[in-house]
Amino acid sequence: QVQLVESGGGLVQAGGSLRLSCAASGVIFGIRTMAWYRQASGKERELVARITGGGSANYAESVKGRFTISRDNGKNTVYLQMNNLKPEDTAVYYCNTGSAPFGPWDQGTQVTVSS
Repeated sequence: QVQLVESGGGLVQAGGSLRLSCAASGVIFGIRTMAWYRQASGKERELVARITGGGSANYAESVKGRFTISRDNGKNTVYLQMNNLKPEDTAVYYCNTGSAPFGPWDQGTQVTVSS
C-alpha cells in the first residue's frame, strides 16, 4: 500500500523560503517519476514540478527559477526547495507519482505566503 507523508509547510513572508519533504513507501521509488502538486483554495490541483528516477526535472512556468525539486532514492524521499515565495504560491502541497497509478491524496502540507 502506497503511503506519502509530506512535511515542511508553514507560514512565511513573501520572498522567503521553505523546503518540503515527502517520504514515500509502498512504491518502487527509484524508478518512478515523482512530483509535487498544489491546490489553492477554490482552484483545481496543479502540477508544480516533476522529477524522473534518474533526476531529470521539469517545472510549471509559474515556479521556474524559484523552486527546485530533488530526490534521494536511498531514503525514498522527494524534496521541493521553494525560494522567493509569493502570495500566489499559497496552497496545500502534495507529493505523488508523476503519472498514473497515483498514490492516495492525503492531507498534504499547507504553505501560506503573506504579503
